[in-house]
Amino acid sequence: MLWVTGAYSPEMSAGGLQCRAIAAVLTGRMHVEVLTTATTASLPRQATVDGIAVSRVHVTIGSRWSAVVSALRMAGALVRVLPRAGLVHVQGYSSKLILVSLMARLFRRPVVLHLQTSKHDEPDTVRAQGALAWWAFRSASRYLSVSPGLTQRYLEAGLPESRIQEIPNGVDAARFAPAPAAERPALRRQLHLPEDRPIVLFVGVMMPDKQPHVLFDAWLQMRRATGLVSTLVFVGASNPKLYELADRLAERVRADADASGFGGDVLFVPPTSAVEDYFRAADVFAMPSAREGLPIVLLEAMACGLPVIASRLPGSTDTMIEPGANGLLVPPGDAGGLADGLARLLADPAEAERLGAAARQTVVARYTIERVAEQWLATYQQMLASR
Repeated sequence: MLWVTGAYSPEMSAGGLQCRAIAAVLTGRMHVEVLTTATTASLPRQATVDGIAVSRVHVTIGSRWSAVVSALRMAGALVRVLPRAGLVHVQGYSSKLILVSLMARLFRRPVVLHLQTSKHDEPDTVRAQGALAWWAFRSASRYLSVSPGLTQRYLEAGLPESRIQEIPNGVDAARFAPAPAAERPALRRQLHLPEDRPIVLFVGVMMPDKQPHVLFDAWLQMRRATGLVSTLVFVGASNPKLYELADRLAERVRADADASGFGGDVLFVPPTSAVEDYFRAADVFAMPSAREGLPIVLLEAMACGLPVIASRLPGSTDTMIEPGANGLLVPPGDAGGLADGLARLLADPAEAERLGAAARQTVVARYTIERVAEQWLATYQQMLASR
């Protein structure tokens, strides 16, 4: 099995993290290798992570020369790995799917294309990138969709219903679990978080689609209107050198926080491999995204028993959250509605606890990594047997 990802440990991407979690569950039941791109030049080209061979192709974002060199190196890596791979599983659409599809056809290996992100992995978006991109997208032997919304976009494009299978993302419910009340003060001290006030948490890349600025505006409105004191914590990448971060949202939010007079109550934390500690230390999780596939961070927060408030995204968050039962939903970009939801959760700890407990039950019943791993494995076995 060859997994092709946009990033893999120690670099982080949703697809890479999901693959790593799946691999841990299926250890000994299948052989996997990983081919990934990497932006950290110091990472070795060949490595072993959790017993899995990882081949890295280094890229420099925005460099055309790097794009040419990385394509050649990826082709070389595919030549080495494909002869011993029964099939290729590509996490999300990117331009490297074209090369992977060509090489997989040369070696007669089926390709699984994993549709993960709304818009980005939708047929209309790919088709707009040209005939070659559209050919690569359509040539997959099987499609895995993480959400009903992505499945619907696929079917609306007239692509074969027989090739798509819906498997949600999953989380490790043992790793992402509520912290006992007695442990929370020590956990907050370890993370350098305040112990005397509630914490509102955001986890994700500081990019426009994630709308961290909407959350800050909502938090500020809530604080000024109600007087409820809390700390807002942003965990995630905020390096404006990356193309996704061109709007320099982190700097904008920092400047707005300082101008508001509450800058000391807004904290920024870089990406961390121990993100579960922040979920376990927080009181409320907010996800104001404008688009998502089936957000893993939302599942992680729910698994940790946090009351969650998220944007209502049809075919995505509305399939995970039943408003008032296991969380709250508000229209995307609605800072006022988000402020009201934050106030509701912070002002009524009993209600917040009820919603958090129900959120964890939802994850345990439907979204555990063990459940998802078995579905991945069954798909692989079916495809290999049909060959």
